[in-house]
Amino acid sequence: MQSIILVKKLEGLQTIESVQKKLKIARSTAIKYIHFLRKKGFVETTGGGKQPRFFRISALRLKELGSAGMYDIINKCSPIKLRAIKSRIIGKKLTIEETLVRAIDSKEFRTILASLALFNHIKNWSLLYKLAKEKGIRKKVGALYDTAKRVIKIRNMDKRIYKRLLQSKEKEGDIIKGLNSKDYKDIENKWKIRIPFNKSDLWRYKE
Repeated sequence: MQSIILVKKLEGLQTIESVQKKLKIARSTAIKYIHFLRKKGFVETTGGGKQPRFFRISALRLKELGSAGMYDIINKCSPIKLRAIKSRIIGKKLTIEETLVRAIDSKEFRTILASLALFNHIKNWSLLYKLAKEKGIRKKVGALYDTAKRVIKIRNMDKRIYKRLLQSKEKEGDIIKGLNSKDYKDIENKWKIRIPFNKSDLWRYKE
């Protein structure tokens, strides 16, 4: 079936099940058709993980400008998905290190929670330190790194960078104002930073 005919039949918001029903085909065939249309540029996907996955099919080819933004990168790396937000970056490519610092600096509970998975993708610890210093969040980065290690198998941080984070002169504070942990008091005491998460918030990483 030619792509334009498929698009005309399926234009709008679809699920795998609705594609099956519309075309009277098997689930495996519906998945193949969606994959085919996505490769041709006619499909935009939203949702995933614990959220329903939807496919917006349009006769106008969907060409995204720029590079993946913060939310796109977090959704790619983390089992905890954020709601679909267009966050393309024009003129540069966002690094994992920049994404993590932006997420922590956002002060958004779910964004920071989902971004913990990024620690396993950090390649340049020196860059992470530099960016964290610029934002004044070095101790927050260190505290969240130690929190992430409790629930995720992540790469070991460069020991020199870890020491510099711990010795930074930033003031005590909250990662998210008014929130502190019942379960990670040892990390809070070590970094003088209040962690916004409890063990119950991190269960998705244990699945």
